[in-house]
Amino acid sequence: MKLNEFNYDLPKELIAQEPLADRDASRLLVVARDPGTIEEKTFKDITDYIKEGDCLVLNNTRVIPVRLYGKRKTGGKVEIFLLDTSGEELRALVRPGKKLKNGEVVELESGYTATILEKKSPGRLVKFNAPIEKILKGGHMPLPPYIAREDTGLDKEKYQTVYAEKDGASAAPTAGLHFTTDLLLELESCGVQIAYVTLHTSYGTFSPVKTQTIEEHKMHSEYFEIDESTCNIINRTKKSGGKIIAVGTTSTRVLETVADDDGILSPASGDTDIFIYPGCRFKLIDGLVTNFHLPESTLIMLVSAFAGKELIFKAYEKAIASKFRFFSYGDAMLII
Repeated sequence: MKLNEFNYDLPKELIAQEPLADRDASRLLVVARDPGTIEEKTFKDITDYIKEGDCLVLNNTRVIPVRLYGKRKTGGKVEIFLLDTSGEELRALVRPGKKLKNGEVVELESGYTATILEKKSPGRLVKFNAPIEKILKGGHMPLPPYIAREDTGLDKEKYQTVYAEKDGASAAPTAGLHFTTDLLLELESCGVQIAYVTLHTSYGTFSPVKTQTIEEHKMHSEYFEIDESTCNIINRTKKSGGKIIAVGTTSTRVLETVADDDGILSPASGDTDIFIYPGCRFKLIDGLVTNFHLPESTLIMLVSAFAGKELIFKAYEKAIASKFRFFSYGDAMLII
């Protein structure tokens, strides 16, 4: 398939720049694969579609403040976006990359320093004069490039799911941003099982596909974990006839990485570079909660694989016509 088959025109004003005051007040587009219907709802209405005996699978990764700002001795501004957070020399995207020389010392906002080292694709190696825990205390939330503003104190709460637990992400699993603690409790009280996986969403999620033939694209790799408790919950749900509803493409990638050909899960951890695009067979999930994704992205390819490209693009056309909010802080879609 060709990359331009996954392109669409999005008015710039529909790219959400701010989070809503109430997470679950966002709008919800409900896409039923069979019979191919599309309905406009609010996110709170999701309780009408996830029933007793079903299982909701959430990604409990926690976003860490990996964006650092500093200045050169000349006074020029520097941005360091950490790609690693373990080791003495860390990989980072650095701006202005070409101007910074090997060995140059940057003074961070916190007063600590970063020494810029040689190139390490992608980006550069960086060494700090303090433990990473102290460095990150002065970091900023890594808002995606299409949010055209600096982060604020509000983003430290809103660009994080209410169930975030395990540090390691440099991008939020945004489908989960719509859930509140009360909404999750309501679902549980109705007999819905809640299960958690971990996938440390990385900056690579925003990397553009550069190959014109999508099958030639090499997916970025991200660390994941799924434990025995979660496997048991999902396996029991599947055996009893309940539906598995993945929250986000990240949870989907974990489940589809680990599931065997019969859709059975066993505990696992490691890196996954699974690339799901139209033509791929889903082994486990029955439904998907997701946000609206960038044109020509691997994420829109994944949802097109699940619901069918024609139906997904019909849904996107409806969302644009109805002025839904797009991307990380935008509205949501439920595919069932």
